[in-house]
Amino acid sequence: MTSPSDNERSSLPVDRAATTGPEGTLPAQPAGDAEVIGVRQGMFGVRGSGDTSGYGRLVRPVTLPGGTPRPYGGYFDDVADALRDAVAESGTEFEDAIEKVVVHRGELTFHVRREHLPEVARRLRDDPDLRFELCLGVDGVHYPQDTGRELHAVYPLMSITHNRRIRLEVSAPDADPHIPSLYGVYPTNDWHERETYDFFGIVFDGHPSLTRIEMPDDWSGHPQRKDYPLGGIPVEYHGAEIPPPDERRAYT
Repeated sequence: MTSPSDNERSSLPVDRAATTGPEGTLPAQPAGDAEVIGVRQGMFGVRGSGDTSGYGRLVRPVTLPGGTPRPYGGYFDDVADALRDAVAESGTEFEDAIEKVVVHRGELTFHVRREHLPEVARRLRDDPDLRFELCLGVDGVHYPQDTGRELHAVYPLMSITHNRRIRLEVSAPDADPHIPSLYGVYPTNDWHERETYDFFGIVFDGHPSLTRIEMPDDWSGHPQRKDYPLGGIPVEYHGAEIPPPDERRAYT
């Protein structure tokens, strides 16, 4: 049997239901209000430049996707509608609790204002139309140039009942790095929040024992923040001394 040529392959029908978003529907593209929070220079992956060395005038903006307009596609709309109704039952307007809804790279993310995080998470867990029983932990992110919300916490949630996945994202400023703990809603977040505190410095208010889990108790700073110094010690190799990373020659 011979395989089809490139011309034949390009004319074959495409099964869009097998190659697109949730439940075979195309999610909407992010709106054009993507936020530029910084610029990276001297790195690979930049388009529009003949310099491929990585050390030249490569410039790439750092952007965060903007809010996505409806419809979102697949079960995303059902989840958003059910969450809107569930939040309203607590006497809170959806727009007061949710900053924006983003569909990006096939994932649905609710950006939650931090003071409303426990209530939103509880509704997502308990509402029969939602039933996101499992929180897969919390991931810290540090955007030093995202002024006023430099620290982000991201929570992947899964509904075992409905076989669905979403994400919650919360931000806090460096000057006030406090986010309510979800230990009371998802107890398995215990050590995840400790790890995020250890590495990023996010303080999870209400956590029963927010202590370091990887670094020594007397360690200074939070090693996975972008502004954390690389440090290190010199290394001797074949009679030469290699300086620590933060003392080596820079190319940018």
